[in-house]
Amino acid sequence: MSTIAKGQPTARKVEPLPARPVPLLATVLASAAIGGFLVLAFPPYDLWWLAPVAVTGMLAALDLGTRTGRPMLRGALLGAVFGLVFFGLLTPWLRVIGPDAWLLVVVLSAAFTALFGAGATLLVRLRGWPFWVACWWVGVEALRGRVPFGGFPWGRLGHSQADAPTAAWASVGGVPLLGFILVLAGALLLVAVKAAVRRHLLRSAIAAGAALAIVLSGLAIPLATAGRQITVAIVQGNVPRTGMDAFGQREAVLAAHLDATHQLADDVRAGAVAAPDVVIWPENASDIDPALDADAFAAIDDVVKDVGVPVLVGMVVEVDGGDRVANQGTVWDPVTGPGASYIKQNLVPFGEYVPFRSTVEKFITRLDRIPRDFVAGDKPGVIDLGPVTVADVICFDVSFDSAVRDAVAGGGELITVQTNNATYGRTGQVEQQWAMSRLRAVEHGRTVLVASTSGISGIIAPDGEVQAETPEFVQQVVVESVVARTDQTLATRVGAWPELVLSLLGLGAVVLAAVRRRGRIAA
Repeated sequence: MSTIAKGQPTARKVEPLPARPVPLLATVLASAAIGGFLVLAFPPYDLWWLAPVAVTGMLAALDLGTRTGRPMLRGALLGAVFGLVFFGLLTPWLRVIGPDAWLLVVVLSAAFTALFGAGATLLVRLRGWPFWVACWWVGVEALRGRVPFGGFPWGRLGHSQADAPTAAWASVGGVPLLGFILVLAGALLLVAVKAAVRRHLLRSAIAAGAALAIVLSGLAIPLATAGRQITVAIVQGNVPRTGMDAFGQREAVLAAHLDATHQLADDVRAGAVAAPDVVIWPENASDIDPALDADAFAAIDDVVKDVGVPVLVGMVVEVDGGDRVANQGTVWDPVTGPGASYIKQNLVPFGEYVPFRSTVEKFITRLDRIPRDFVAGDKPGVIDLGPVTVADVICFDVSFDSAVRDAVAGGGELITVQTNNATYGRTGQVEQQWAMSRLRAVEHGRTVLVASTSGISGIIAPDGEVQAETPEFVQQVVVESVVARTDQTLATRVGAWPELVLSLLGLGAVVLAAVRRRGRIAA
């Protein structure tokens, strides 16, 4: 039996049902356990190899649990249970915002794994089903990354692979291709297990070998790292406290970044560190709008003049006459002052804006902590920062493919990730975002500079290797020589096409399988 078919999917012979169907409760419990198992593949645990193994377990539970009764309904149930446990354990840091916010995200995300489960029960009846199931996974993840409220692409399967041999595939087709490869490998492993149970040892060996080859194939993909050298400084000023109140003392946060940067200037004059060409401040380094506060303007202007090079300043500014605010990175030049800026494109619902505010606020009173909605930017973060053009993204932006890709394709020689993770300190969120940044480096062949108010800040080389990294909740300045590049990876050039093609193949296969199933029932 061929495991991967070319061209149109065709129906395969359905395996006979077991004499004693597996109880639904057993497969529900198995799906829950596998969802928890998959979490271990992600930071902060980083057992990347568990990702394809967990896929094998999930597909096995679907296979066993949908052979009787209403298969699509059962598949949706098993997918939902898997997703509830997985997303629930992956995102406990959302409980810092509130248990209701965490629960909402978990339930909405599990709806997509339910969709996957329902479709997968149809696809396993097609020849070459591992291929079609992997395509369907890509399509469901693509949908989750776009709806509702702009999507929640956090926790995509590929995000577990920063340290894996598969990571190099990100330079070919981005995170969507990584997800495809992992699901394909997991599905082939299930083929191997089922063949071994039936004592088809040759078939089992071929399928297992193919799964292993797919996982290791990334080792054969070269990653370019050559480019011109530029010296950068990343300022992690730290914050006075953790949690939702981490930025309650706006003046203290700004003062911490001013002090750290003045110290950098002193160290450069003393010859203790190399003179940087540019300096990067994190998101929310100044929650005081310098255009409206003369003291804040003077303090930032003074420190930029002291260090003597352009500084990318993360700040919150008022727009629309003060009715709304913008989260932006602004170039502050020692001679000309504030100039070009990038406004964050992908806002956090219920964190930076409140959907259906007039209705929701009646039930969730603590949303008064967000008195004004942020406005989303509509242009990629391509910013000339003195001697280098950077592709700037801000915090949640880094999880969205288009935000990073458009800025790199627009001319970014370095990727800057300005972020504030103080709210989620020591919860696992920081490590998860750091892993995403590492994959962005590989995907686009760019050095990534992560500037965080409280950590993790650091430098990631174009091949995903960590060049420098700070601990959380310390004040620290990183000064390093890094590579700036202009050559584009295949992933940058082809953009969203791999995701689109794979998604359409998956959707088409599901539709075809559904039509054929209806035809068999009618007959």
